[in-house]
Order: sequence, then C-alpha cells, then structure tokens
Amino acid sequence: MSFIVAIDGPAGTGKGTVTKILSKKFNLVNIDTGATYRCVTLDMINKGIKIDELDKIIELLKEIKIDLKIENGKQLVFLNGKNVTKEIRSKEVSELVSQVSSIKEVRLSMVDLQRKMAEGKNVIMEGRDIGTYVFPAADVKIYLDADLEERAKRRFKQNKENGIDMSYVDILENIKKRDENDKKKEIGALKVARDAEVIDSTSMCINGVVREISAIIKKKQKDLKMQEKIYKMRKETGWKKFVRKLVKVVLNAVYRIAFRVKISGEVPNEGAYILCCNHINYLDAAAIVLFNKRKVNFVAKEDLFTHGILMWLGHLFDAIPIKRDMQDIEAMKRCLKVLKNGELLGIFPEGTRKGMEKNMKAKNGAAFMAIKSNVKVIPIGIHGTFKPFSKVYVNYGEPIDLSEYKGQKEKLDEATEKIMEAIVMLTKKED
Repeated sequence: MSFIVAIDGPAGTGKGTVTKILSKKFNLVNIDTGATYRCVTLDMINKGIKIDELDKIIELLKEIKIDLKIENGKQLVFLNGKNVTKEIRSKEVSELVSQVSSIKEVRLSMVDLQRKMAEGKNVIMEGRDIGTYVFPAADVKIYLDADLEERAKRRFKQNKENGIDMSYVDILENIKKRDENDKKKEIGALKVARDAEVIDSTSMCINGVVREISAIIKKKQKDLKMQEKIYKMRKETGWKKFVRKLVKVVLNAVYRIAFRVKISGEVPNEGAYILCCNHINYLDAAAIVLFNKRKVNFVAKEDLFTHGILMWLGHLFDAIPIKRDMQDIEAMKRCLKVLKNGELLGIFPEGTRKGMEKNMKAKNGAAFMAIKSNVKVIPIGIHGTFKPFSKVYVNYGEPIDLSEYKGQKEKLDEATEKIMEAIVMLTKKED
C-alpha cells in the first residue's frame, strides 16, 4: 500500500522547495507534476505546434517520453531522452504552460502518467490539483498559499539562482495570469481540497513550513499504523479459541456478580442472524457476547480499539471496527462475510448510546445487510440501570424476515423502523 502526500497551491508558494526537503526527510519519491506539463509545452514549442492544433498535440502525447531522475542529489527532467531541467523553466515555457495544462487531452494524459509514476510507492507530489483531482484520496493534503507579491519575489530569486533571465514585473504578471487561468480550468482547477490543511507561508521561512508539514505527516503516519493494528484480522487458531473460551467463562462470572442478569429467549443454534439491540450502556454489548453459546461478531466504533485491553478483547472476540458517520466499505464487507459464513453479527442500529432518547434516527445498515444477505434479524431489548448488583434484562424476540423489502432500497427506512419497533417493545419486558 502506498502513502501519498499531496501539496497544492499557486506558483511561488515554495511548494517545490518544501517538497524536495520533505521527500528526503521522509524517504518519499518526489514526482514533479509541474515538470510534466512544462515538458509537453517545451515539446510543442520545439516542434512548432500551436495551442489550437489539437490533432498535432494528441499525436505528440502518444509519442512523448518524460523521465524524472535523481543525479548527485538533484532531480533532473528528461524529455525524449534529453536533459531539459533548465529549458522547461524558460520564459517562453512559463508563459504558455498554464494554457497547455488547460487542454483536456493534455491534462488526462499527464494525470495518467503521474498516477503510474506513483503506483506502489510512498510519494510526495506538488501541483495545482493533486489533492482534488490526481489523488483525491491522498493520505495528507496540504494547500500552501502566500501573497502574490511575495510569490513573485520568490520566483524571481529562484530564476536568478538557476540562471533564468526574467524580470520581476514579467514574473508578477505571469503569476497573476496563471492564477486566473488555473482557477478557471475545466479539469483540475486550482482550489482548496475539502480536507486539506491550509498553510499561509507569506511570513514563514522554508524551515518553518517544513516543520509544520512534517508534524502533519508524522501524525498521519502514526494514525495509519494504529489503523493497521485496529483493522488487522487475527487468524482463528486453536489457541485463540481456547483463550476466548477461558476469558468468556471468567468475564461471564464477573458479569453475573456485578449484575443480576435475567435473560428471556435465545438465539437458534445454527444459521446466520443479525442481532439488533438498543444501546443504553457501554456494558450492554458484553451481555450479548458473554451470555450467548455462539460467538457474536459485534460491530464496534473504531475508537474502542485504541485502548490496549479493549483492542485485545475486540480481536479475541472478532469484533468488527467501523468508522462512524461515514460509509465504511471495509467494515461492510467484513459484516457480509460473517453472515455468509453462517455466523452471528451484532449491531446497534442506534449507532450510539441512548440514541433513541436523543431522538436520533436509527441507522439502516442492519436492514440493508439483512436484505442483501437474505438473513433474519433477531431484535433484542435491554433494560436496566447497570448500577452494581441491579437487575439487567436481556430479552430476545422472534426473528424478523425482511425479504419483502428485497430490491426496494427506498424502503430501507421502513425496514429499519420495523426492527426498532420490535426492539422498543422488548425493552419494556421485565418478566
């Protein structure tokens, strides 16, 4: 799996310099997307192809070869086998590149090239639309900005260091035009990605920008390592089964001492079922898991897996972590697999504790999976204060068949309401 850092922003914000430093610091492959568009522009200029000669541009894209190589610690750009690192920064290329990159065919061709360059690699890329178009699912998204005049000063200094003769006034006007053009592009327009971190570098030094972005990258890498631990499926072994059985016996005894549990009804000994119950306390799921002869694969919010002992118990009992308030496809796949294997799946339709008391709309994930997997839902009503030595009632209802809703997505809410009504009735039962 690759790790992608996307740095977007207008020209002269320091994206290129910052990206080079970060690529070395975090051992990331630096793919200069701007250089790919500049190569196309330079190739057009060399071949005398005008901006409106689309047929010729398309033919050029079929034959063009662009390579990025690192030599003596510096990134060099090769166009059709020739080193053009300096040429692509010329005034002629700078004045035309924004128009060239606005051509749909050029944009699609270069995005395809950039994505291929990044396949299977840990990459950092800078440009105008990396986080919004090229890699919308990038792990880290940064939008680097700065005042126009400050950007022009930086680009003038950069060009001077690279031996490129271009006046400050020309650079300022060029950046103005480019900003306007980039924001109006049909594909890959310059804009801030919804989930990007915005950094204004106007009054910041390069090292300051690097420190701020480094902190963001480190935090994301740490989060991803935790995610890997949370979502890693532990193989079912004889030892795991033994430990689970032992832990279940011990916790069952502790639970009975803490609460006077009264159970009404039961789950069939065989077959796949979805167990749906109300959620009033953080210990109610344990009542379902510990007092069932069969293993219950409960869906639990991923936050619970950030605590050591809870993560261990979650993996031991094959709980399924889920990202709340979003469509977690991976969790959905694991749930469907449990049902396909003829096992029990536990879900809180409320999505959170005391959801009904808060007048929150029940989630329809349970109804969706029941209909898709053609399995029945067993409603469960839990009632009690969960105060030490108080009574806790766990009432199992009759299985609910939702097959009448098959192929009717518009009636998922109705199916969910049917489940919730049964749960509510069972929460009132105390004998």
